Amino acid sequence: MNLYHCSIDLADNAKAVAFAVAVEAWMDHLQQNGVIQSWRLCRRKLGFGAPKARDFLLEIELRDMTQLDQAFRFTGTGDETVERLYTTVHQMVGEVDTGLYRPFPDPERAERMALI
Repeated sequence: MNLYHCSIDLADNAKAVAFAVAVEAWMDHLQQNGVIQSWRLCRRKLGFGAPKARDFLLEIELRDMTQLDQAFRFTGTGDETVERLYTTVHQMVGEVDTGLYRPFPDPERAERMALI
Protein backbone atom coordinates (compact mmCIF):
# COMPACT_ATOMS: atom_id res chain seq x y z
CA MET A 1 0.00 0.00 0.00
CA ASN A 2 1.14 3.53 -0.79
CA LEU A 3 -0.38 6.78 0.45
CA TYR A 4 -0.29 9.81 -1.82
CA HIS A 5 -0.71 12.91 0.33
CA CYS A 6 -1.75 16.29 -1.02
CA SER A 7 -1.53 19.18 1.41
CA ILE A 8 -3.77 21.91 -0.03
CA ASP A 9 -4.64 25.58 0.41
CA LEU A 10 -7.58 26.78 -1.64
CA ALA A 11 -7.44 29.58 -4.17
CA ASP A 12 -8.72 32.88 -2.82
CA ASN A 13 -12.08 32.64 -4.59
CA ALA A 14 -12.73 28.95 -3.76
CA LYS A 15 -15.31 27.82 -1.22
CA ALA A 16 -14.51 24.94 1.12
CA VAL A 17 -17.77 23.03 0.71
CA ALA A 18 -17.70 23.35 -3.09
CA PHE A 19 -14.11 22.05 -3.02
CA ALA A 20 -15.12 19.07 -0.87
CA VAL A 21 -17.99 18.21 -3.24
CA ALA A 22 -15.67 18.46 -6.27
CA VAL A 23 -12.99 16.31 -4.62
CA GLU A 24 -15.60 13.68 -3.75
CA ALA A 25 -16.83 13.52 -7.36
CA TRP A 26 -13.27 13.28 -8.71
CA MET A 27 -11.98 10.73 -6.20
CA ASP A 28 -15.11 8.59 -6.51
CA HIS A 29 -14.63 8.56 -10.28
CA LEU A 30 -11.00 7.46 -9.86
CA GLN A 31 -12.04 4.78 -7.39
CA GLN A 32 -14.89 3.49 -9.58
CA ASN A 33 -12.40 3.15 -12.43
CA GLY A 34 -10.01 1.14 -10.26
CA VAL A 35 -7.07 3.52 -10.37
CA ILE A 36 -7.12 4.26 -6.63
CA GLN A 37 -8.11 2.11 -3.65
CA SER A 38 -9.62 4.69 -1.32
CA TRP A 39 -9.32 8.31 -0.26
CA ARG A 40 -10.21 10.79 2.43
CA LEU A 41 -10.23 14.54 2.73
CA CYS A 42 -9.44 16.21 6.05
CA ARG A 43 -9.46 19.86 7.05
CA ARG A 44 -7.22 21.39 9.67
CA LYS A 45 -9.25 21.96 12.82
CA LEU A 46 -9.35 25.33 14.56
CA GLY A 47 -6.34 26.49 12.56
CA PHE A 48 -4.18 24.14 14.63
CA GLY A 49 -1.00 22.98 12.94
CA ALA A 50 2.57 23.82 12.13
CA PRO A 51 3.19 27.33 10.78
CA LYS A 52 3.47 26.04 7.19
CA ALA A 53 0.62 23.51 7.48
CA ARG A 54 -1.95 23.82 4.72
CA ASP A 55 -5.71 23.87 5.32
CA PHE A 56 -6.68 20.55 3.68
CA LEU A 57 -5.11 17.11 3.52
CA LEU A 58 -6.17 14.72 0.78
CA GLU A 59 -4.94 11.18 1.35
CA ILE A 60 -5.20 8.74 -1.55
CA GLU A 61 -4.53 5.05 -0.95
CA LEU A 62 -2.96 3.05 -3.77
CA ARG A 63 -2.26 -0.65 -3.97
CA ASP A 64 1.26 -0.16 -5.37
CA MET A 65 3.37 2.04 -7.64
CA THR A 66 1.77 0.46 -10.70
CA GLN A 67 -1.63 1.69 -9.59
CA LEU A 68 -0.20 5.17 -9.00
CA ASP A 69 1.12 5.16 -12.57
CA GLN A 70 -2.33 4.04 -13.79
CA ALA A 71 -3.96 6.92 -11.91
CA PHE A 72 -1.65 9.46 -13.54
CA ARG A 73 -2.22 7.90 -16.98
CA PHE A 74 -5.99 7.85 -16.43
CA THR A 75 -5.93 11.55 -15.54
CA GLY A 76 -4.19 12.32 -18.83
CA THR A 77 -6.55 10.37 -21.11
CA GLY A 78 -8.36 13.43 -22.42
CA ASP A 79 -11.75 11.87 -21.61
CA GLU A 80 -14.41 14.61 -21.24
CA THR A 81 -15.63 13.41 -17.82
CA VAL A 82 -12.06 13.10 -16.51
CA GLU A 83 -11.19 16.57 -17.80
CA ARG A 84 -14.31 18.14 -16.27
CA LEU A 85 -13.92 16.51 -12.85
CA TYR A 86 -10.17 17.17 -12.66
CA THR A 87 -10.48 20.78 -13.81
CA THR A 88 -13.27 21.51 -11.33
CA VAL A 89 -11.00 20.45 -8.45
CA HIS A 90 -7.79 21.90 -9.86
CA GLN A 91 -9.20 25.39 -10.41
CA MET A 92 -10.03 25.63 -6.69
CA VAL A 93 -6.49 24.76 -5.57
CA GLY A 94 -4.20 27.64 -4.65
CA GLU A 95 -1.11 25.93 -3.26
CA VAL A 96 -0.36 22.23 -2.94
CA ASP A 97 2.47 20.07 -1.63
CA THR A 98 2.52 16.34 -2.37
CA GLY A 99 4.28 13.36 -0.89
CA LEU A 100 4.25 9.60 -1.26
CA TYR A 101 4.25 7.50 1.91
CA ARG A 102 4.12 3.83 2.82
CA PRO A 103 3.50 1.91 6.01
CA PHE A 104 6.75 1.32 7.84
CA PRO A 105 8.34 -1.05 8.33
CA ASP A 106 7.02 -2.57 5.14
CA PRO A 107 7.16 -6.34 4.46
CA GLU A 108 10.28 -6.05 2.28
CA ARG A 109 12.22 -4.08 4.88
CA ALA A 110 10.99 -6.35 7.70
CA GLU A 111 12.35 -9.38 5.84
CA ARG A 112 15.73 -7.72 5.30
CA MET A 113 15.88 -6.66 8.92
CA ALA A 114 15.06 -10.21 10.03
CA LEU A 115 18.07 -11.52 8.08
CA ILE A 116 20.52 -9.26 9.87
